[in-house]
Amino acid sequence: TSLLFNHSPPPRLSPLTMASIMSLRCFFSNPSIASRASKNGISTMGKTSLFPAAASSSSIALNQHQLRPTIISIDQQTRYKSMTKTKKRQAQKMKDREKRVARGLPAKPLPPKYIPKDLPVINALTRVERDDESKRFDADAASEMKTKITMQSEKEENLRFMFDGLVMSDRVRKLFELTNGSQREVVTSQKKRGMELFQLREGDTGSSAVQVVALTTRIQQLQTHMAKHHKDNSTKRGLDALFVRRRKVLDYMERKDFESYRKVVKSLGLVR
Repeated sequence: TSLLFNHSPPPRLSPLTMASIMSLRCFFSNPSIASRASKNGISTMGKTSLFPAAASSSSIALNQHQLRPTIISIDQQTRYKSMTKTKKRQAQKMKDREKRVARGLPAKPLPPKYIPKDLPVINALTRVERDDESKRFDADAASEMKTKITMQSEKEENLRFMFDGLVMSDRVRKLFELTNGSQREVVTSQKKRGMELFQLREGDTGSSAVQVVALTTRIQQLQTHMAKHHKDNSTKRGLDALFVRRRKVLDYMERKDFESYRKVVKSLGLVR
């Protein structure tokens, strides 16, 4: 009976041990820290008071299996170090190709508007039929252009300083004719009359065909200048830029409006 009721006093802890226990209790009282510790394999037991008897009952259990360091072989370390951004991108491409092949698709995605080589062409015209169609189109375009040129010749010629349409005597009109104008005024008048042949509406200056006519007029003017001044490199650079601009506009017309493209090329005598 004496053994049953024998209450031994709690073990005395040193001040250093007591301070460490209190610091641990304060550390694990933070919920975020406690959750991280539990994920890493550290679990806290029951939270009791900070008395020595209760502190002795709390313990920290370490999960030795989770805290065991992962062993990486030398080959893996070398492979990880040698994986540059380019190699990672290539590896990702290979994975994507494997996924596409697994789904029954080609390894590489096909370009837009792709037409297989073995696809049969239906309702294709023969070369003779295409040549006949081209000749008919050129004849219609030539007749239409002749009609526009005839209508334009019936109008009065452009006067200097944009004095067209004004009522004046013949003696005064001679002063404003282009025969008395400068070369710049003559070129501007020619450019205006050429643009009128391809206008879609009155006052049209922005359609693709009109832009090609305006650029061609400027190119011809600079070519005349370069024939006299061979060493003018600044003008040569500007002339090359105009060639590029005209080619881009013609490429756009060829894609979007092929009929208008053919008319412009045939009328201006451009080599494409």
